[in-house]
Amino acid sequence: MATNRRSKANETELEEDDAFVYVFDRRDKDLPDVKIPTGGLFSFEDFKDRVREALQIKKKDNFVIATTNREEIKDDESWDDIDNGDTLYVLKKINQELCAPANERVNFVPHYDTIVKGGLYEYYASEGQNPLPYAFAELIDNALSATAENSGPRNIDILLHFDDGKPLNHAIYIIDNGKGMSPRQLNNWAIYRLSKFKRKDKRGKVSFIEGEDDDEELEQKQAPLCLNSDISYFGVGGKQAVFFIGSSTRMITKPKDAQDVHELTMSKEEFKQREINKESVYSGYIRNRKVADSSHIPAENEVLCNIISEEKKKESFTVVEIGGISSGHAAYLRQHLGDWTRQLAHIYHYYIHGPEGNQDLDDESEAKSKNTFNNINIRVKLFVKGKPATDINLRDIYDDMQTLFVRNSASEFYFKATAEGTGVVEGIIRYHPFLYDSETYPADISDPRGETDFDEHDYAVNMRPARGRRPIFECYWNGRLIPYTTIEEFDWCSEPKKSRNIAAECWNRISGVLFTNDHFQVSTNKLTFLDLEMRLRDKSTIFSRIINGQEKRTSIEKEFLNWLKECHEQHDKQIHFTGYGGQVVRADLPKQRQTPWGQFKSVIWDNKTFKVGQMVKILRTTPVLLGTIKNFFLYGEHEGDTFATGGEIEIQQEPQSLYNEVRVVPLSRLDRLCNSASVKRYLEEEESKLPAILIVTWPEGDEVRPNEKRPAGKTIGALKIEIENRKGEKIQKLPGTSAQASHKKLLVELKVIWHSATGDQTIVSHISQHGKNWPYWFRKMENVHNLGPHTLQLQVVLNESGSTIYAGKSLPSHQIKFTITEAEPEKFTVGMLEGPFRIGQPFQIPLVFRDAFNNITKPVQSSTPTIQAKDLDITYEKTIARGTSLILSGIVAKGVISDKHTGSYGVTITVPGLREDAQSLKLRVLPGLPKVLNVLPESEMTIENGTAPIFRVEVQDLSGNITTDKNLIVTCKFKDLPTPLVYSLDCSASGFGNITGDPILLQKVKDQHKLNAKFEVSSKKDVPAVERTVVVTPSNSISHIEIKQEENNRQRILKQGESIMGRAGEMITGLTLVLYDEAGRQAKIDEKIFPKIKVNWTPKLNQEMLLSGNLPPIKVPASVTDLKYCQVAIHDKSNVEFSFTVNAFPAEPNQIKCKCQGSAVVQIGEMLKHEIQITVKDKFGNEITDLPKNSTHEFQVTGDGLQADLVKVVSNKNGFAITNVQFEGGKIGTKDVKVTWRELRDFVRIEMVAGPPETLSLPGWDCEEAITVLNESKLPRSIVVQLCDQFGNPAKLSDVRVQLTKEGKIKLYPPPVPLKTNAQGQVDFGVLTVSGPRGTYELQPKAFHGKAEPILGPKIQVQLQPNLMKPTSLSVEYDKKAAFKVGDKLPEFTVKVLTEDDQPMASAKVSSLSLKLWKMDATVSSGPPSRALSFSPEAVKGSPGVFVFKNRKTPENAAVHQIMITYYDGQYELFSNVMTVDIKAAPPMQLLPVDNPGTPTVSNTRAANTRCVVRNLRLELRDQHGNSSGTGYSGKVKVEICGPDDVTEVPCFVGGSRTLDVALNNGTCYLNNLTLQENAPGLDGQEYKLRCEVFCSLIPKNKSIPALEIPFLFYNDVKKQSQMSQLSKQRDNLQKVINTYHSLFDTTDLLTKELQTSVKEAKQDEDRIKEELRNLRVSMQQLSNIENVENLIATKKMEKEKYLQMKRRSCGLTQLPSNPGVIGKIGHLAEIADPDVARVLSWHMSSDIDCVVTRTTQTAKEVYKETGGKQQVLPLDSIFKKSLPDWNKPLPHTKYRSGWRPQGNPSYARNFLEFPQHRLECQTVFGMLLGDTLILDELDSANAYRQEIVKFTHCPTILTREGDRIRSNGKFGGLMNKAVPIEKLRGAVFGEPLNPQFKEAETVVETLQRFKAAMQKTNKAKEELQDQSSYIDLPEMKNKRKECQEAEKQLMEIEQKLGMTSTRSQTPRASTTPEMTTPNKRARLSGRTAVNGTETTTTTTTTPTPSPQFTPTRQSKRLASMTPTMEDGRKKLRKT
Repeated sequence: MATNRRSKANETELEEDDAFVYVFDRRDKDLPDVKIPTGGLFSFEDFKDRVREALQIKKKDNFVIATTNREEIKDDESWDDIDNGDTLYVLKKINQELCAPANERVNFVPHYDTIVKGGLYEYYASEGQNPLPYAFAELIDNALSATAENSGPRNIDILLHFDDGKPLNHAIYIIDNGKGMSPRQLNNWAIYRLSKFKRKDKRGKVSFIEGEDDDEELEQKQAPLCLNSDISYFGVGGKQAVFFIGSSTRMITKPKDAQDVHELTMSKEEFKQREINKESVYSGYIRNRKVADSSHIPAENEVLCNIISEEKKKESFTVVEIGGISSGHAAYLRQHLGDWTRQLAHIYHYYIHGPEGNQDLDDESEAKSKNTFNNINIRVKLFVKGKPATDINLRDIYDDMQTLFVRNSASEFYFKATAEGTGVVEGIIRYHPFLYDSETYPADISDPRGETDFDEHDYAVNMRPARGRRPIFECYWNGRLIPYTTIEEFDWCSEPKKSRNIAAECWNRISGVLFTNDHFQVSTNKLTFLDLEMRLRDKSTIFSRIINGQEKRTSIEKEFLNWLKECHEQHDKQIHFTGYGGQVVRADLPKQRQTPWGQFKSVIWDNKTFKVGQMVKILRTTPVLLGTIKNFFLYGEHEGDTFATGGEIEIQQEPQSLYNEVRVVPLSRLDRLCNSASVKRYLEEEESKLPAILIVTWPEGDEVRPNEKRPAGKTIGALKIEIENRKGEKIQKLPGTSAQASHKKLLVELKVIWHSATGDQTIVSHISQHGKNWPYWFRKMENVHNLGPHTLQLQVVLNESGSTIYAGKSLPSHQIKFTITEAEPEKFTVGMLEGPFRIGQPFQIPLVFRDAFNNITKPVQSSTPTIQAKDLDITYEKTIARGTSLILSGIVAKGVISDKHTGSYGVTITVPGLREDAQSLKLRVLPGLPKVLNVLPESEMTIENGTAPIFRVEVQDLSGNITTDKNLIVTCKFKDLPTPLVYSLDCSASGFGNITGDPILLQKVKDQHKLNAKFEVSSKKDVPAVERTVVVTPSNSISHIEIKQEENNRQRILKQGESIMGRAGEMITGLTLVLYDEAGRQAKIDEKIFPKIKVNWTPKLNQEMLLSGNLPPIKVPASVTDLKYCQVAIHDKSNVEFSFTVNAFPAEPNQIKCKCQGSAVVQIGEMLKHEIQITVKDKFGNEITDLPKNSTHEFQVTGDGLQADLVKVVSNKNGFAITNVQFEGGKIGTKDVKVTWRELRDFVRIEMVAGPPETLSLPGWDCEEAITVLNESKLPRSIVVQLCDQFGNPAKLSDVRVQLTKEGKIKLYPPPVPLKTNAQGQVDFGVLTVSGPRGTYELQPKAFHGKAEPILGPKIQVQLQPNLMKPTSLSVEYDKKAAFKVGDKLPEFTVKVLTEDDQPMASAKVSSLSLKLWKMDATVSSGPPSRALSFSPEAVKGSPGVFVFKNRKTPENAAVHQIMITYYDGQYELFSNVMTVDIKAAPPMQLLPVDNPGTPTVSNTRAANTRCVVRNLRLELRDQHGNSSGTGYSGKVKVEICGPDDVTEVPCFVGGSRTLDVALNNGTCYLNNLTLQENAPGLDGQEYKLRCEVFCSLIPKNKSIPALEIPFLFYNDVKKQSQMSQLSKQRDNLQKVINTYHSLFDTTDLLTKELQTSVKEAKQDEDRIKEELRNLRVSMQQLSNIENVENLIATKKMEKEKYLQMKRRSCGLTQLPSNPGVIGKIGHLAEIADPDVARVLSWHMSSDIDCVVTRTTQTAKEVYKETGGKQQVLPLDSIFKKSLPDWNKPLPHTKYRSGWRPQGNPSYARNFLEFPQHRLECQTVFGMLLGDTLILDELDSANAYRQEIVKFTHCPTILTREGDRIRSNGKFGGLMNKAVPIEKLRGAVFGEPLNPQFKEAETVVETLQRFKAAMQKTNKAKEELQDQSSYIDLPEMKNKRKECQEAEKQLMEIEQKLGMTSTRSQTPRASTTPEMTTPNKRARLSGRTAVNGTETTTTTTTTPTPSPQFTPTRQSKRLASMTPTMEDGRKKLRKT
């Protein structure tokens, strides 16, 4: 049992020094658990016996023991995994159903990360939002992680049950169909901060049931947008969420295939109660019960009972029940159901809808097909008792923010950010366009930053950007939203500071989302990222755009700007402003909006252009507005044409005669369907119908005449008005249709304007309209009474606007001017008063007189005013007349201000003689200035000592009114006190108050004492001071405490602070209490004083005891070091207290404690260095030091392995000590030393550690077995060396130098250097790579400790085998005597790709080899140049790794060439030696001039130079490829002058002959000074030819060389000859130029066709290889570009390397030296995958397995001789092959019993063999050795099969997989026919082949490399074709064609002058660089070779130099040069 792994939390609950488990007997009973001790048990059988004994189980009864997770405890290994305190079952069988529930004890002490990471983030910081949705999100996270492995639906239900009648029954359930939890996992869930990374090590072991411990870190899935469901992370969120939502929880869970359901409950109240009861808070029980068992649930909890009843339908599940829901949470969840479910839909948007989001797809089936995440169903169901249920599926929510973002976007920008380390962030930016007149960016009503800003304009120019103040990016972590982390922007997507050609508002139309995995840290509640923005803004972060899933490595900023510009141009429905006219200032707008405005001349809107001067119609105006465009305005600073979402249009309203005004309206009101013709017709009809004059009459009199003076109030008579137009017609409305007449009526406005001093004021304004039965009429007016000039004005106005201007002109009006004067006074008013007014202070009141109309007039002088006030005596001194006012001066008020007036008094002023002769007003009268100080009481005041007196103080004026004033502070001073005492009171605000202060304290007051108090106002010297007397009497309060203690029947009075003693833990009694007052009188303790008495050693006093004067007993401290402070206090104003202390002395001895004074660690075999101190203590732990020293013999020291005879117990100053502690040698570990004294005992734990290092060990290495490693491969594991002592225990000693030595020629990489051990005594040399010759080598570690000899470690046997998958060299064989001629085939080159064993590598591919051929060049030092020809080989059938190059032609140029074979498979590159060959020219086939002679022109004059046809001309013999091939050919060349057949006159040479013979030496002939005879015959202007014919004996007659013809022109006139000579030269030059151009054009066209063919072939090759990859199940998405292919190759190579390094069975026989004639040992030739077949076949062939197979008997003899006859050999040439079995023949039973299906799976043994190489030879060898040996499963099937076969034919030997053998004669059984274990074969076994996946990976890698090369070839071909097409389309190429045409035209003109027919031929000449010859220009053999004639077929040309008469342009000289290349045996052109 694993007792050494108990946690400290569990140790407190276990009995001391005992281990135990709890066992439930659940066979067929419901019994409580039994606590069974497990101490002293060392095996499972011991424990089983103890269980049988504890549960009284009979020996005959069978039972099983299992954990609560149904893991059977059946042996020592499973018993060792049980911890102390575990709960176990005793069952009849392991899958038995529980007959009753069982409660499993669990502990969930929070993980230490609670402290370490407690400050990481505060809980649910919700930024003003309700955090409940985020709490639910934590629980949904757990559910998503639990359902991540579901193959079907992933259902998560949130059930809300509310009962309004019983709020305590509110409950929430979160249910998922995930994998559930075992009891251990449920316990881990309850532990706070036990993250998923730490759960594995919780108990220090891994579960032995698969799937038990799923807390291991899951491997990150390659999921799109990190939707990996790995979001249950920190071990925090679930507990936080549960106790945030409610106060209790119940976890119900069942894992898949489990028998029981597990329940765990936790509640806040339960925790509190455990704390109060001082129980373990973090512990509880897991209830393990049957499925659907709800017997423990109260019946009234119907909801939970129903949920439990449904458990039978579920395979696995988890239910989280949350109770104790607060009323606030319940109200929010019900009332805001839509809000928080919308928030959840936002958080899990991409889990619900998939990576593409909630797109708006019309076809629902299409939506499902696009969404692979449609199996996640998160439902919220609300149940309110008595109401219908509400069911919401988060998938059906379409108004969450992410849905709005996805559906409102027009385009997406995908990008990736790679942060430092492994952090990768995927991002999406979406564009939300502006459509017509509004933004489509979704508004977030829950975000206060998204509030709308309003503009004073009503068109679509938003002052607030579309995104508002919101950041761009929301952040998702592992697919779920992190709500409180948003990123404003990145530098590359932020709005640039400098203006760009993109509208600024486009940056505000983007939204973004970032997706990360757990490489970025989030807070434990998943509300914020901790490091995301910081890492993304780091300079090392790389951003790149993603297009079609591929990363584009270009500037992210450039890509984003291009995308944004594209979105703006394609998706924004905006207006294009053109014709920019600069910036203008608009004075018609408010000042802050007048500038800047851009002015434009036209706009383009909806593909329509609107320009200045165009007639338009404006919508949404009444009436409809028509006019001519003047300008377009756009707000902002602009530099040219631009796009915008709106603007303003300035129009001239039409017709101008009616609407003479310029209007500016929003551009959005422009009617884009307007027709200007209809506007013009409307304008012409309105001009003549406008109103002209007014007719005014006074029907009732009272006419107002112009300039009349009228008294105020005089009547103005009624007026009648009529309106006439220019035609004299009376009108009442403006011209218009009847439908518009009501909107264009004319009104007449009457105004009476008073021209006052402050300006004109309209005092009368009326508007009259014309009705059917009445005219324009205004009634009489009597209210004109303002003094001054007036004007009566009549004005025609418009009905709809009231305007007096129409059509740019004023409407008719009429004015009459007159003046108003004042009338007689009839009343008065009181003027402005200057208050406030105070008693006794004089003031004045002004009076103002007015007429009947309130006009101010002069006062009445004859009247005397009177003034009266109630309850006040008020008078005035005199009156003063001042202007229009009469002032009452010197008014004084006196009297007491009563409360009923509240300071305001009614005052009446009367002026006799007026119509209104009296005025009443309210005066607020305040008290006067302070004059008197009044102090109450006026008599003596008596107080008790220790109290403060209280006086009433009032500050009064002269009338006795309480008054106030500034700084009105009253002070009271006591003179007779030893310490001055002053009271103060601030009466500035109130004027009165109670004055008091600190209490008066007098010492030793035994009688009355009088004090004098003086009151005064310090700031008011005119207020007299007041004095009062205070009498102080003694106090009755307690002033002294006396405590007495009873000792020896006597009372002793304790002193203040005295210390008393008592035995530890006992009680001190007999304390009494006496109280005294201030006068020294003993105070009786009564019920009044009792509550004031407090003692600090007991919280509650016994009233009866205390009233009798007794204090409660005091408990003495348990520790002698503790000092108990005791205090008795009276809690009243006296605060009297008495204190003393209590000390303890030790009690009786009760325990002993032993402790090692130093380190409790001792090396094996050594004595403990430090003493073990023994301390004797009482039961309270107090040390007892007064024991007698002779008590040492009473101590007994024992222990396991302790050498007791050496132990000594001695006494010291601290007590007793144990010395000489030593244990016997053995294993390291813990030893207990038991110390016993009397009946007391204690233990000391001593740690036994290893001794000094004496040996070395290699953990993980089996040094008895040799390790087989391929050359240049890594060892299977790291070499770790451990120091050990003599007993083999690990010695943890650091800084010991360890060296790794090796033997022989083996090399290690990296080379191991001496290292020093770490703290654990270990050295890690890492995983080393080994290389070297084949053989067995030893690696041995050595340690150097001290000066002693080095410590030698075990030896590692490394058997180094050659790597048959690595090519090492190329073997090339060819006929070295072969002759090489131009045009002939190359000899066959046989190439072998050899591995390290010098054998052909079977895995070599044809595509990896290439033969390079190039012309030898002194400038090329080594290696083939880029111009080398390349040939591909063919594979040799039946010989893997052997290839042949055949049927390849030599180059067409004769020279010394070099050949090299290259090999490259993507990993290894090899080169053969360079082979030099001399390619000779072919036999001569033509005679050619070295230089072009042109067309000579001669005449028959006397001058010899004019008669010379050829001056110097060299002729050479050449083969058909243009190579010089005349060596050895000598003879003559016959030169003959020839003319046309119809010409009889032919010139002759000097001497009269027409022929000449010229010598031919080694194929060369020189024609010098061939001159015509003077006056030779010939036709003037005729063309003749020099015919050169070769005569040589070496040239066969049937292969004669065609004659060479050189044309020339003959003239009779020298002058004409000279002219014609010039023309001839020009003709020759033009021909050269034209031929050059034609050569260039032909070459260019040929190159284009070749490149097109190359592209087509490369693409076909690429598609073919892609189809191969498709068949190999390679995803086509990973083949989109070369970068992805390279990444895939790297991945597959890693897989290949992994499979290669996998440990597999290998043959341990020693390898033979490399020998071509030796095939190998039989054990090395074959490999067998099946381990059983490998064992039995290796045993069956054990006598032959080490036999060496050779090709010939001669080689076999050599091996036999070299090994001294000890080695078996088998030559292949000695095997009789006709007797070998057919390798593919059917099994015997199929021939004789075709319908029989035998048992045992019979098969030929040879079918299990795999041959890595030499397949045919191996089939021969194993066919002979095995014959038809069969393999079956087991012996019975083999015997049954043989019985059937022998009925018909002979049965071969049968072997079984179990290791039995039935010989062909039928014999079986015995040791000779039973295979031994494979370990006893000692390596003589057949090896195991490589994993099939290795071969598959190898095939994929090879195919991918070919595909990569094909892609590169295709891309290169496309680039070359593109370059060639661009070259053809260049202007210089077009100019060349034009120049060529011009040259041809000139040639035709010259030939016409010469009298010749145009030809496109030219004299052939020998090329000095035949290798540069263009293939399609090769000369063909014909009857004769023309020099300048029409009979020429094809010629070989080079670029000549044009004559000065025609010089091509600079561009025409840039001609393409072509070189031939060989690919796949075909000659192609390559532009150089």
